[in-house]
Amino acid sequence: MSLTGLFLISFLVVHLMGNLQLLKDDGGMSFNIYARFMTSNPIIKTTSYLLYATFLIHILQSLLLTLKNRRARGAQGYAISGAHKEVTWSSKNMGLLGTIVFFFLVIHMKNFWYEMHWGAIGESTYDGETYKDLYTVVRFAFAQAWYVALYVVAMGGLAFHLHHGFQSAFQTLGLNHHKYTPAIQLAGKAYSLVVPALYALIPLYMYFA
Repeated sequence: MSLTGLFLISFLVVHLMGNLQLLKDDGGMSFNIYARFMTSNPIIKTTSYLLYATFLIHILQSLLLTLKNRRARGAQGYAISGAHKEVTWSSKNMGLLGTIVFFFLVIHMKNFWYEMHWGAIGESTYDGETYKDLYTVVRFAFAQAWYVALYVVAMGGLAFHLHHGFQSAFQTLGLNHHKYTPAIQLAGKAYSLVVPALYALIPLYMYFA
């Protein structure tokens, strides 16, 4: 659970860097070029299969963990070795938060990932090269208030999920030290705030601007 979680945490940063291309004032050129690179580069495509497997393993593990904790009354989620269990709202509701993120992910994949691969979307040409115009698909989605609201709420759920998951992953792996643990906790808090906030900024900016 911890290893898959940390892998997904690293993926979120990479994915965010690509999504931030949406904020460039170039008519979607940067984002469309990025989108084609991510779906055509053989190394990226191979890594994507690992990513899909990681998502599935993380979800399956979370379901098994939830069932186990329901059988063992008083359990508080992740097993933390050699560390004090700080019971927070996010730690007690990881299942709920994960479910919110999961349902958002299903809708998100259908709207963008599926459309990029198999949807009937238009094309744009830059410097003689033709690219699928995924930017227009994203722009249309982020012009709808309900989807922007869903996106922002989901990022709020992700923020709380990461707030507990980031620190818990290191603790579960036994990576605790009186010198380094405070820094890990601080990094976790900063990550869980900054990354979801930047994700939420994109649809908000595109909707209002």
